[in-house]
Amino acid sequence: MLLRTHKEIDRSLSGEPLIVEEGRAVVTLLTHDRMRADERGLLHGGFIFSLADYCAMLTVNEPTVVLAHASVQFKKPVVVGDFLRAEGELTRVEGKKRWVKVRVFRGDEEVFEGDFLCVVPEKHVLDR
Repeated sequence: MLLRTHKEIDRSLSGEPLIVEEGRAVVTLLTHDRMRADERGLLHGGFIFSLADYCAMLTVNEPTVVLAHASVQFKKPVVVGDFLRAEGELTRVEGKKRWVKVRVFRGDEEVFEGDFLCVVPEKHVLDR
């Protein structure tokens, strides 16, 4: 498994790569107390999105890949302590654009689904 992108991401917040292969990635995340949104342990949705976004980036797995657009649906609530698994699949390639479908599961239950439009620029977006 060769990671070509997002090498310095905090995996405790965005997930641990399990599978990274051409056009496919699986990333897991054990949610923890720093992700808590309230006193009942509801997980802040931004952490689920971060997991899914990281999975999309690894599905493309190009050094300069960035997110251009996402359309997402949060399907079920997630609580601190839940173990999540994101599965990404490359669905379309057109020039520098890559479309990725990401589904996030808690066990067999789907809790999140998203369509991500990723772009692979020739150089890093911070380069001028």
